[in-house]
Amino acid sequence: MMTVNWIGLWSLIRRDTSRILRVPIQVFVAPWISALLFIFIFGYVVGPRIATIGGHRYLEFVLPGILMMNVINAAFLQSSSQIYFQRFLRYIEETLVSPLSYVEMIVGSLAVVILRTVATALGILVIAAAFGVTSIHDVWEFLFWVVAVSAIFGLLGIVVGLWSENFEQLTVLNVFFITPLSFVGGVFNTVKMLPEWLRWLAYGNPFFYFINGLRHAMIGFSEGSGAFGAAFTLALLAVLAVCVWRLFSIGYGLRE
Repeated sequence: MMTVNWIGLWSLIRRDTSRILRVPIQVFVAPWISALLFIFIFGYVVGPRIATIGGHRYLEFVLPGILMMNVINAAFLQSSSQIYFQRFLRYIEETLVSPLSYVEMIVGSLAVVILRTVATALGILVIAAAFGVTSIHDVWEFLFWVVAVSAIFGLLGIVVGLWSENFEQLTVLNVFFITPLSFVGGVFNTVKMLPEWLRWLAYGNPFFYFINGLRHAMIGFSEGSGAFGAAFTLALLAVLAVCVWRLFSIGYGLRE
């Protein structure tokens, strides 16, 4: 029977949590300011010029997408930079020689990722409340999407952090994959607003299901199958978890 090293796991979580708390402006304030600008521009500059979309005010419609973009960025940046700098500064050896299993190492890393993204999400909700648009249709569904997507991009960030040999490689996925797919994943528009011959781009974009799921959790509006989106998300999470565990077990990027 496998036992959990709770003391070691808590020490790992506490160490990485203390690290992010030392840079609160970079970790928390920056995404909150970014979200504030999006909310202000689309709520008070663009929003009044657009009729309701899906039966909701435009700001209510785009808020879940803005929140999800920040959750994805926070999760990916946290895990990728965390593992990369552990390798670069060579204190990853401290973790590797500790009495922790690979699963515990991964869980400890993801716990800090989720802590950061939940704090980011709650801060954005508070900002949105000041604009009168915060609403939660289903709190458990909301938590599912925030936690599950955080874990997915936390795992993806670990893969990139293990692979990267320099800071430029560390940002490649974010610049060429995460940001573009986030913007065309339905943040600012419905699928029906696209020409029919382009709608496959939305349904073939995994970010669409993340944003659509969170939008349903917040305002009850959905353009896709919630069951398919949840199943796809859990399947992707499982695949990435196995991949990351395998990379740790063979020492990829961890041992020279």
